[in-house]
Amino acid sequence: MADDDYVYDEATGEWISAADAMQADSEPNSVEVRDSVGNVLADGDQVTLIKDLTVKGAGQTLKRGTLIKSIRLTGDAQEIDCKFDGIKGLVLRAEFVRKR
Repeated sequence: MADDDYVYDEATGEWISAADAMQADSEPNSVEVRDSVGNVLADGDQVTLIKDLTVKGAGQTLKRGTLIKSIRLTGDAQEIDCKFDGIKGLVLRAEFVRKR
């Protein structure tokens, strides 16, 4: 494709240059996950809860201000996977955490 060719991007609904389309195809599908105040989260970040959360199936409540260490992104823009003492497979919504 020439530099002046444009391609319709179905994901965004816009016409983009062919060079931009080739670059987007070469990058892995990365989802940008943002916390409650708009900070971009990454694997290994520490987050703090901004609200008391009742954990279903564990019979436990995580209190506001609880520090969660070493999060992992799941590929979903609103979910993060994390570990906490006594709770296996904890998945939190990004809207309830703030990056530390």
